[in-house]
Amino acid sequence: MEVLNKYQRTYKEEKEKNLELGKRPSWLKVKLPTGDNYTDVRNLMRSQNLHTVCEEAKCPNMAECWNSRSATFMILGDTCTRSCGFCNIKVGIPNELDINEPKRVADSVKELNLRHVVITSVNRDELKDGGAFIFSECVRLINEEMYDTTVEILIPDFRGEEKAFEIIMQHPPDILNHNLETVPRLYSVVRPQAKYQRSLSLIKWFKEKGLKTKSGIMVGIGEE
Repeated sequence: MEVLNKYQRTYKEEKEKNLELGKRPSWLKVKLPTGDNYTDVRNLMRSQNLHTVCEEAKCPNMAECWNSRSATFMILGDTCTRSCGFCNIKVGIPNELDINEPKRVADSVKELNLRHVVITSVNRDELKDGGAFIFSECVRLINEEMYDTTVEILIPDFRGEEKAFEIIMQHPPDILNHNLETVPRLYSVVRPQAKYQRSLSLIKWFKEKGLKTKSGIMVGIGEE
């Protein structure tokens, strides 16, 4: 935590010097979650016993997305086996794998009439395939129910196991997403149980299979 603490100390020192921080900009303020669409999405997730990264990670944009009848499904439960420094999802021993979850995800996609769906997950390092089969089944069932809907999956690194990658390719998504999150130097703080090169290799593997790939990175946490 040395890098982050340095910036925390800097902020404290500047505040003590009575640095004028100014009024918070309007775009930084989050509206309370209300509206019929928000309620519909919330009730659907509850009735289908599904999780969203919106709720579990306490995303500040949840109200805006849900009011647009949009949500990012989070499969494989609500408990992660890794403890990334930036994430607010619960860490611990996960529950038993729910093999019926893909059907409920597909049914929810149909109910919401989504044209594009994003599915992510917690890490399940205790599983031999890391949960790849559940991802693959979600894609298969959504394609069967909503053949015009594009499917994007945001996957964990599966510990770099190519057997898990091959399971994903049994029913390939339209978009394969895997976030690098940060620069290599900060991995010990931000993603202590991951490896930068392993994530790069994962993206390269799927790209070479012909999939459309994407990734994401956070800024403002100490990178240079």
